[in-house]
Formats: sequence, structure tokens, C-alpha cells
Amino acid sequence: MSIRILGISGSPRRRGNTETLLDSFLEGAQEAGAEVEKVILKNMDFSACHGCNACHKTGDCVVKDEAPVLYDRILAADGIAVASPIYSMGITAQLKGFIDRGQYLWARKLMLKTLSFSDEHVRRHKAVFISTAGQNNPNVFDAAFPAIKALFNGCGFEYFCNVTADNMDEFGGIKNHPTALTDAYKKGQEMARALLREREA
Repeated sequence: MSIRILGISGSPRRRGNTETLLDSFLEGAQEAGAEVEKVILKNMDFSACHGCNACHKTGDCVVKDEAPVLYDRILAADGIAVASPIYSMGITAQLKGFIDRGQYLWARKLMLKTLSFSDEHVRRHKAVFISTAGQNNPNVFDAAFPAIKALFNGCGFEYFCNVTADNMDEFGGIKNHPTALTDAYKKGQEMARALLREREA
């Protein structure tokens, strides 16, 4: 039985450091037996959350664009790899805007009680955060983690790991980093194999 891993690039820059790291992860996952697909947020047509709170009553978003469609694809996947470079010590505006649009799922879970994920479901669905940063700073990724965790929790995914690489300014880009691309490839293999084991259990 196949597993599906969806990669989501939140970078406004195509084929940059972060998307390249995501590609390496997806290549590893594919080699280990997963079906993989990549979505580029900057190419999608969606707006920011309107803050209208209508979803608190209906469980549905009133904005009819591509964001709920992508959330449906996330919910149908076995694994997701969400990638964003660090901008101003946080994730990109594109990714943050998309995460905010998941408010209707939060409303279904916590207010309307029409959506829930069992422990078994969460264990069988895994997610990874992939990121790069220019600075050589051990805390440069810290502000990104809460929003990423909220996304994974809201969609019923176990937070499998982070794949991060800092100091891009000194290395001159991800391709000059001595280990990052290989590490991402191996993490892709590991997550795919973990998902396959859960399917077989």
C-alpha cells in the first residue's frame, strides 16, 4: 500500500535554498517508497484570513479560494513536509497567511466538536518542518516553531522532526553546505519508512 507525502514550499523565491532542501527531502522519501508531490504557495490564489469568525458557527471558511482546497489535500496525505526560509526571525508571509486560513479546522475541533483525530490517526500521519536561515544563530528558528506546530496539530499530524540549516550567508547557499542536503535526503527516507511501518502494523 502506497503512502503520499505532500511538500509545501512557503518561500516566495523559486528554487532557492529552502525549496532545494525540500526537494532533497522529497527525493529521499520517494526513494524509500513514498509517492511525493510539491506545492508552491506563491503560485496559489488565496487571501489572508478575514477574521470574521463565521467559521466558529459554521465550521466552514467564507472565503472561496485555493486555501481550503490545499487543506483538503493535506488532510488526505499521509505525510507533509512544510518548508519556509526564516524572514525577520519567523516564517514567510505566504506560509503564515496560509496557516491562519486553517482557522475553520480549529473551529471544527475545539468549538463545534465536529472534527477529531484519534491517537492512532496522529501516529500514522507525520509532518516535518524544513527551513534555512542566513544567520549563524542557534535561536534563529525558534520563533517559527509555534506556528508550524499549530498547523501540524490542527491537521492531525505527528511532528516528526525539523530539517534546518543556518549560516547560509557564510556558506554561500545550500549547495555549499557540507551536510544539509544529504541530511534532508536521509530524513525523507526515515519519515517515509516510518509511515510505511505504521501502515503495516
